[in-house]
Amino acid sequence: MTQNWTQFLAQQGLETITTAQIQAQLQIAKTSAIVTPLTDLGLIRASGEDAASFLHNLVTNDVVGLDNAAACTAGFCTAKGRLLSIFLIWREGNDYLLMLPREILPPLLKKLSMYVLRAKVKLSDATEERILLGISNLATGSLTRPAGSTLGVPNFIDTTLPAHAVAATEGGQIIRLDDTRWLMSLEPVAAIKRWPEFTASASVTGLDAWHWLEILAGQPRVVAATQETFVPQMLNMELPAVAGVSFSKGCYPGQEIVARTHYLGKVKRRTYRAQLSQFAAPGTQVFAPETGDQPCGVLVSIAPAPQGGFEGLVSIQSTVVAAGEVHLGAPDGEQLGFLPLPYPVE
Repeated sequence: MTQNWTQFLAQQGLETITTAQIQAQLQIAKTSAIVTPLTDLGLIRASGEDAASFLHNLVTNDVVGLDNAAACTAGFCTAKGRLLSIFLIWREGNDYLLMLPREILPPLLKKLSMYVLRAKVKLSDATEERILLGISNLATGSLTRPAGSTLGVPNFIDTTLPAHAVAATEGGQIIRLDDTRWLMSLEPVAAIKRWPEFTASASVTGLDAWHWLEILAGQPRVVAATQETFVPQMLNMELPAVAGVSFSKGCYPGQEIVARTHYLGKVKRRTYRAQLSQFAAPGTQVFAPETGDQPCGVLVSIAPAPQGGFEGLVSIQSTVVAAGEVHLGAPDGEQLGFLPLPYPVE
């Protein structure tokens, strides 16, 4: 994120957001179009003639088959199949961009660079080169939108794009993430120039609103506190709604573990959406009577909720969810309430 963009956001009053403003923004996110500067995310650029094959051999999804009109979710795992990161990957010309949380970008860039060896690929931190914006309008969801209607859709959004499609837009690219969310990757000058266009048809929100929308969509992320905690299936990554694992591509670190889980055994842990009254950090363990003082899962992500309190994604044993009693942080901690996801877990 460039200094000019940082100064620009400060001029818009987006540096400090009060609790009251967060709640107001969450209410807006429930009913109207929003645009959110995604300042907690960064980009790694992979360039060079071997970039596609290099990434393909390291992540859980098919990168060689990724064309300029599509994006994909992919995980990067340890040899034991534990996720170090989840990327959104798309092409920008002949290069590939990998989006991930900024807090884990430096060590991930270093880790990926260790695999370069003689490959003709260059990896670099491209965070300063592009501005990332999240756009959402729950009214555009397929479950709520009247047939043929684009009610409330910002005029800079192409609603004909299918999920995971990438298209050119003035000054950069736009990616449709799902029914109700889009991502824009723009040159900094273009982001500042087009800001009045964006704000004319969408309300500006801080990161809390976007994080809640991400949880509502059932889309996981890996942060520093949860690295090496999950195999991909624990975060629903092989399910069509996340579409983060290919079982037909070649090998990658941890592939044997991921494939064995898929082909030989039932997935015991899945990610569910939950509500809670108090904040807890990602990585906090959860407990159930069936498992006693042994944890049965982990909090994946959390955000303030429009109805008050918080919502989160929890990776947890499916059997204890069915039993209905799960506690946060300790066997006698707050009991979680479970909420529906927009896709079937099994």
